[in-house]
Amino acid sequence: MSLNTRNLSDLEEIERFEQAIATFNAGGIDPDRFTAIRLQQGVYGQRQQGVNMLRIKIPGGRLTAVQLDAIADVAGEFSQHQIAHLTTRQSIQIHYIPLVQMPDAMRRLAKVGLTTREACGNTIRNMTACPLAGVCPKEHVDVSRHVDGATVHFLRNPLNQQLPRKFKISFSGCEADCAQSLLHDCGVIAVTKDGQHGFRIRAGGGLGHKPRESIVVEEFIPERELLYAMEALVTLHNKYSDRTKRAKSRIKFLVERFGAEGFIEKYREEFERTRQALADQPWPQGEWRTPSGTEAPGQGAPRKIFAQRQSGLFVFPIALPIGDVRAEQLRGIAQVLQEQGLDEIHATQDQNFAVLNVPQAKVAALRSGIAGLGLTEPKIGDNVVACPGTSTCRLGITSSTVLGPLLSGGKADLHIRVSGCHNGCAQPETGDIGIYGEGKRLHGKLVPHYQMYFAGKGTSGGALALKGPSLPVARVKQAIERVQVAHLASGESSFFVWARKQEADYFRTLLADLAEVKAEELESVMRDYGDKADFRVLQLGGGECAGASQVLIGANFFEAAHEREYRNALVFQRKYSEAAQCNESILRLLGSGVAQLLGGARQDDLAKLAEQLNLLAPEEIAAEFAHAALELAGSEEIDNDALAAASAKVDAWTVKVAAFAAEKDGQLDLKEALPK
Repeated sequence: MSLNTRNLSDLEEIERFEQAIATFNAGGIDPDRFTAIRLQQGVYGQRQQGVNMLRIKIPGGRLTAVQLDAIADVAGEFSQHQIAHLTTRQSIQIHYIPLVQMPDAMRRLAKVGLTTREACGNTIRNMTACPLAGVCPKEHVDVSRHVDGATVHFLRNPLNQQLPRKFKISFSGCEADCAQSLLHDCGVIAVTKDGQHGFRIRAGGGLGHKPRESIVVEEFIPERELLYAMEALVTLHNKYSDRTKRAKSRIKFLVERFGAEGFIEKYREEFERTRQALADQPWPQGEWRTPSGTEAPGQGAPRKIFAQRQSGLFVFPIALPIGDVRAEQLRGIAQVLQEQGLDEIHATQDQNFAVLNVPQAKVAALRSGIAGLGLTEPKIGDNVVACPGTSTCRLGITSSTVLGPLLSGGKADLHIRVSGCHNGCAQPETGDIGIYGEGKRLHGKLVPHYQMYFAGKGTSGGALALKGPSLPVARVKQAIERVQVAHLASGESSFFVWARKQEADYFRTLLADLAEVKAEELESVMRDYGDKADFRVLQLGGGECAGASQVLIGANFFEAAHEREYRNALVFQRKYSEAAQCNESILRLLGSGVAQLLGGARQDDLAKLAEQLNLLAPEEIAAEFAHAALELAGSEEIDNDALAAASAKVDAWTVKVAAFAAEKDGQLDLKEALPK
């Protein structure tokens, strides 16, 4: 699948969303349910009433000039602020769009194959990749094909509609791991072993609450087994992660719960089943090669013009201060690219752009073209990443977008990462110096602070950052400058190496005077950057990073739909007893869902579940369940005809149960989870 033909959009889906907006505005859908609907379509709430953020999925960050122009149209025509924001996950966010205008904005994106589906909510989010995928001299393979194949496989997949929490995936083309598998739920790294091409798989990483480094679950799997491994990890998350405690429902907590060995054992169980179900499915295949160079761009993207593996072609980076770019600048970049016959531009993890396949003869024209738009190449010191913070985010505590531009990476060009809260969208634990906003009480007053981190690195040989002191916002700029002076005075070029040589309490001691606030100094630290009033944390009902609360039976229906897809695939392979087990799983999931809907309990034993339904459910639903369960009890040696008859009964019962559930809950939308 090439960049120019990849089409992820669905116009019927946009029309259904438009109808849902109208129903919601008319009072026909309650706010919690509608939140889940719009998050699935990539529409996120803001601090400001009446407007929302639209997040566009950009798999691997890869865009064409035509797509860039469409994004410029959306920012210019639908956003009240006419600004697009590049994220550390290579997505593009456009804020301040009135809800009723969202469908038209989506349709403009759909014209060029872009989608916002599953860019938010309890889903697999945008898949990130090396910023130089396809052109890096070090890579074993261009992972773009694998990103596209996995994106298409999981997008709108029943397994991916109501996960316990979000799931993030990265792809790296070589062991340098520029896409930072260390911090991902699933990290894919291209490797070679004994002359064979394949991937190392890491899992269970994450930032935010309780940061955790991922563990290796596969040292090597062949290319054709990549989707098996990925789906096994998503299934593991879906099956075992906590759906009741939102703060502990990421897959990293399963590593904590089972232990590394126990987690890998559970993964292997799911892998074997996934391998069976997907055995006949095509898999993404890349063009593998022998690396031709040794220089890796590192996390983010090159800070200067970078020679590609293709002779005579270069990568040209464009700096976007804290990831913001105006609609007219986007449109101007697209025009410059088209004028120069260039057509591939990547959004990078350091919130910049990188233009690929630039001949030396066109570098000057490209540099001149972006200068006319007020843009430049990266400069020493401007390596600063910031999330939106309190400018738009409901969870924001500090104004990261105001502080970010005031900071500098200094002479060593350190990577500075500024997050407005502990959720860490700017990935502070992976910067040379990272900070996240929090409020702390001093002398009875709430004072804005930044928690500091040092020496983080998400690429090969890296580690999550060392936790430092928490300092008042008013003093954090001075603190960063002091740390930079100490680093330069050491003579050690690598900040990562220098910081990790220090004693455990080095940074706390170095910054102790800045952390201490005397009563008479309180007035000087009471305000956040850009604020005229004393600091306070607004109670906005929580953010939406964790997705919306779920209706349990809805999650059961989507998991049952996933089992149905497995059943059909196994039937095609003539694995009838394995397919019959999928029917058992469907009955178990939906039977338990009905029981819980009616005040009963989850039950895995089908006979006991039948007894419970006989007491709780309508007679017809309970009787058909009991009959189907009894038939499946003797299905070890089932043949094709018997399985087809049993599957038809299970599917008919599924439709009946859906109608019953919808009667009980008029806002339950199960259309996408029913047998086709």
